[in-house]
Amino acid sequence: MSSNRRDFIRKAAPVAAVAAVPVVAGGQAMAADGDQAEGRGRGHGHGRPRKEVHYPDGSEPPENPLFSPIVTYGNMVFISGIGAHFEGDIRSHTDHVLNEIERYLESVGSSMEKVLKVNVYLNTLDDYTGMNEVFLGRWGKEPGVRTTIAAAAGIPGDSLVEIDCIAVI
Repeated sequence: MSSNRRDFIRKAAPVAAVAAVPVVAGGQAMAADGDQAEGRGRGHGHGRPRKEVHYPDGSEPPENPLFSPIVTYGNMVFISGIGAHFEGDIRSHTDHVLNEIERYLESVGSSMEKVLKVNVYLNTLDDYTGMNEVFLGRWGKEPGVRTTIAAAAGIPGDSLVEIDCIAVI
């Protein structure tokens, strides 16, 4: 039994050494705690990335908002869920939402092709096919991963679809 422990320790040492090597992300070495080991983070002069909130119209709201529409952290972009709050069908709602997402991404130097993860929330699964008809091809030849669900109690604001995403710059 003690030889099994010695074998485990002997084999585990190289694995532990590899785990301690900084991870390369976005062309810069990243330490395990997320600090950049070399270079400077986007939008910050002290080597660490920081959270930056962006507003589509370029100005902060007069009151403290419930959530931020666009947040960047280093080279990552996070877009809040966007819905379509007007009369229409799933195709018009999906097209509107995707156009807004594209505008938000471009406002911070990203694009639909740089999206890594998409979450789609439908008011009803009956709209799945119609949403997909508009969705297909909007993300380039290599779209990111996607999760699609029907929200149990519907989408806030009577939208038929809400979509959020994570991208890189």
